Order: sequence, then structure tokens, then C-alpha cells
Amino acid sequence: MKKLLIATAVTALSAGMVSAEEIKLGTSLGFTGPLESMAPDMQKGAELAVKEISDSGKFLDGSTVSLVQGDSTCADAAAATATVERLITAEGVKGIIGGMCSGEAIASLENVAVPNGIVMISPSATSPALSTIEDNGLFFRTSPSDARQGEVMADIIMDKGIDNVAVTYTNNDYGKGLAESFEAAFTEKGGTITTNSAHEDGKADYSAEVAALSAAGGDALVVAGYVDQGGSGVVRAALDTGAFDTFVFPDGMVGQALVDNFGEEIEGSFGQNPAAEGEGRDIYVKMAEEAGYDGTGAFSAESYDAAALILLGMAAAGSSDPAEYKEKIMDVANEPGEKILPGELGKALDILSEGGDIDYVGATSVEFVEPGESAGIYREVSFTGGEMEVVGYR
Repeated sequence: MKKLLIATAVTALSAGMVSAEEIKLGTSLGFTGPLESMAPDMQKGAELAVKEISDSGKFLDGSTVSLVQGDSTCADAAAATATVERLITAEGVKGIIGGMCSGEAIASLENVAVPNGIVMISPSATSPALSTIEDNGLFFRTSPSDARQGEVMADIIMDKGIDNVAVTYTNNDYGKGLAESFEAAFTEKGGTITTNSAHEDGKADYSAEVAALSAAGGDALVVAGYVDQGGSGVVRAALDTGAFDTFVFPDGMVGQALVDNFGEEIEGSFGQNPAAEGEGRDIYVKMAEEAGYDGTGAFSAESYDAAALILLGMAAAGSSDPAEYKEKIMDVANEPGEKILPGELGKALDILSEGGDIDYVGATSVEFVEPGESAGIYREVSFTGGEMEVVGYR
């Protein structure tokens, strides 16, 4: 009998050892392209969550997690698709944090992730088109839809006493979706849009575009573009010609690179980007500082949350199989359950292992609405004395 008990124990131990995995997640972020200045801190946010889970020793019977980096370029859908194809087929990732920009995220999702049954959680792709895409329950995002951002931006502008603006947008899914949602919200509130025109990224000179915008007029220019590409090119041309001196900057423009590019030249301008306030954000920013990077960077906190939600979904399902854990992501993101803040991922794993429920708050006050995206909180920023200042949340 004693030998039988020992054999049984050895068999159980062996089974436990076999069940532990080396799980890979991928990132598909724009390390080159129109938002390349934002990608490093987004990558570090995802790395921080992965390290926290892996170091806990409590994940899926002691499984470890590693992160495989991929460059989506943000702008090139073919390159992004190839990156995601490599992550899935060559690297064997079980989930992807990305894409970063809407057009390439749509292409990667439709062409690669859905056919291969891989979960994607984007920290920053905001096109309203992603709310209705056929995704087989595999796509989520920790950033809100631009349908919400358009409403917030309209409110901010009207509150400034500005009721007529010109709009320029980058000619892709992100720019078109945001420009359309903003126009609908702004005109419904009684505002006037003098012109709503596209610009192409990658040009050396935007004087022709700015001349047309100036001719249409407006008390401010809304620049729905990319800070490392055409958006900054349009602002430069507008400042050089004196066409506009007040700019409204949505999320693709809001970051330290904007301050570095223009300093006091954009005095009195303002904008908004997704960013929650509260204890979770404060904890995350401190954790990031201790890890040696800037946690206040655009979409960095959203990246931490995206990685955390994938891994907590796996823990809740007891499996790294996307077909199983995709069903748990909404559950761990929302009530009921014990609230989980950054730095508490080990605690979350304990609760889930005991069959309990968690309500992941994370760094961005996560609250998912159908079909699996953030309800949306935005920080309002202004540019004064060559610095960007947070003036409130909406």
C-alpha cells in the first residue's frame, strides 16, 4: 500500500510538472512609423505585467510567460499582417497585445488572428469600425472607440467657447473614423466645421493642405493625425504661415513628442487622450518609474492592462488555449469580484485559483462594454509655457 501511495504521489507530481508551460505572448506595436515615439513605453507596460505574473510563480501550475516583440509599423497593413503571422506560426504565441493603429489592427485581425483563433487585445486602436468587426469573440481593446472620443472632443471645444473649426485627418481608418465621429457630435451641439479634409502621411511639405484649410477658416484647427508623421507636418506648416495659432489635438498627437516638436509655439492649444485617473493609475505610474520608464506615456497603461487581462483570462479558464480563455476576459474585467489594481496580479491569481471572482480595475479603470472594449475615460490636456498640463478628466 505504501509503494502504491508513493507511486501515486510521483505520478501526480509528474502531471503537475507536465502541466506547467512556457507561454509566449506577442506584441504588435509600431516601433517604426507614425507613432514610433509611443511604442517603447507601451512595450514596457506589457513587459511589466508579464513579469509580474511570471515572477509570482502562481500562474497555471507554475507556468512562465515571455513576451515576443513585433513591429506593426502602424501604417503598413501588409507589414503588420506579416508580423502577426510570424508571431503566431513561428513563435507560437497564445495571445497578442496589438495592433497599435486601427488599419493594421483590422488587417491583422481579419487575415491572421481570426483564422488562427488567436486573441488580440489592442491598447490603442480606436476606430469605431472595430466595434462591429466579425472577430469570433477574439478581439478586445483597453482603449475606447473614437465614437466616444469624438463626443469628448466636441464638448471640450464648445466649453472653450469655440464653435467653428477646421479639421484635417490622416487618410486611414483611424483618421476617417475620428473625423466622422467628431463632425457628427460637434454639429449636433451647434458647432460649425468649415472643412473636413484628409492629409497623407510621409510628405515633406504640407503648405498646400494648410492653404486650403486656411481658406476655409476656423477659430482652431483640429489635427486628427500622428505626432511622428503628417500631423506634426501640418502643424509646422500652419505655424510657419500663420494660418492657425490654436490647435486641437486628439490621441494620436498627444505625447511628449508634441511638446518636443513645438514647445511654446502651440501655446493655448489643447486636446485629449484616453487616460484614467485614480489609485490604479497612480500605482502604475510609480511602478513604471521604479522599472525605469515613463508610465504616463500615451497608451502605456493600456498596454499593461491588455497583457494583464490576457493572462488573467487564462488563469480564470485554467488554460492558455485562446478558444477557452477568450470566454473569461469579460468576466475578469468587470464586476462582480474583488477589485484588482496594478501590482496585485499575484493576489488575483490566488483568488482565481480558489474559484473566486475578480474585477480587474488595473491602471486605466478597466470597465468593458460589449463587444469587449473600454467604456472610456479621457484626460483633457492644455499646452502652456512649453509644457503639457493635465487639466481634468472626462
